[in-house]
Amino acid sequence: MSKQRARIWVGIDAGKGHHWAAVVDETGATLWSKKIQNDESAILTALGEILGVADEVRWAVDISSRSSALLLALLAAHGQQAVYVPGRTVNRMAGAYRGEAKTDARDAYVIAETARHRRDFATLDVPAQLAADLALLTAHRTDLVTDRVRTVNRLRDVFAGMFPALERAFDYSARKGALVLLTGYQTPAALRRRGLARLTAWLVNRGVRNADTMAAAAVEAAQAQQTALPGEDAAAQIVADLATQVLALDERLKRIDQQIRDTFRTHPQAEIIESLPGMGPILGAEFVVAAGDMTAYADAGHLASAAGLVPVPRDSGRRTGNMHRPKRYSRLRRVFYLSAQTSIIGDGPNREYYLRKRSEGCKHVQAVIALARRRTSVLWALLRDNRTFAPIPPTTQAA
Repeated sequence: MSKQRARIWVGIDAGKGHHWAAVVDETGATLWSKKIQNDESAILTALGEILGVADEVRWAVDISSRSSALLLALLAAHGQQAVYVPGRTVNRMAGAYRGEAKTDARDAYVIAETARHRRDFATLDVPAQLAADLALLTAHRTDLVTDRVRTVNRLRDVFAGMFPALERAFDYSARKGALVLLTGYQTPAALRRRGLARLTAWLVNRGVRNADTMAAAAVEAAQAQQTALPGEDAAAQIVADLATQVLALDERLKRIDQQIRDTFRTHPQAEIIESLPGMGPILGAEFVVAAGDMTAYADAGHLASAAGLVPVPRDSGRRTGNMHRPKRYSRLRRVFYLSAQTSIIGDGPNREYYLRKRSEGCKHVQAVIALARRRTSVLWALLRDNRTFAPIPPTTQAA
């Protein structure tokens, strides 16, 4: 490729093993299109070739996850920035171009063309070390929580077909003692043979709280089912294994929570974020990851908009003023929604605002979202002023 003075746009269809990059000029003509292995030397070689085409290069990628981390880091090291073109946008734009084939080369071309025609895409920044650490830790925690939910559901499904009375007796997603019980005893016959006194002692030796109450409920369930079902022995072993897995996941979650807490509290504004009622270290860490650089938000409205808490118009023809809340998933919205829901448990201004919205006719979700929107303004102001949250004490009327 010969050196050109005009601008060029580079669309990159990113992947785990390799990327495909397509370069287009101001007319939309393809100047360069190649497969690039996802390793440093290959990316640097392609980077040198592309930067040699024109003085002004604009980059666009369709993935902002770990798959593109090395690519984005190398771009940043060479003074280049990329915008993020969502996959949904790429799929919609693909219909505007000739042909129905879907290949990496075509996707890269569509990404480049989309970036050429639009200027409203967000710039991707390489996260600082702290934000990168928190992103990895919180993502790993999400995976562990998902694994735990799936394992508990599987346990209950197998157990309900073998010993429904005991399956109904406890909440296995919340009670550690019930899981400990299942690691040793899974069938009615085994519980009856053990007996109430010895079962209570067995649970006490394993640190189970309210062991006597739990043992009594288990023995009562065993007395209610005298029939041994086909496949009971195999099901019992599966239940014991699944219960052991859930307990192991609980220990891993405990360790990752402590690691997130320790890492998050090294953030210079961690105390401010955590001072907002309902915003603990886990949600605080997720906020740091999802929000990114706070200087990107000119005011609280921009932060609320990024979180999907600001209604957007859906007008058509003569219908105007038709507002709705964005339905796209937002990690920021999740953080503000969950923290708002937690903040209304205790007395204070958050609960008072929530109850006022309920009295105005809002449903629970609507009231929580309204509270979440208000809290974005509070948190933005706290971070701007670098001060912690201090609730206004209630005023007392003079007698």
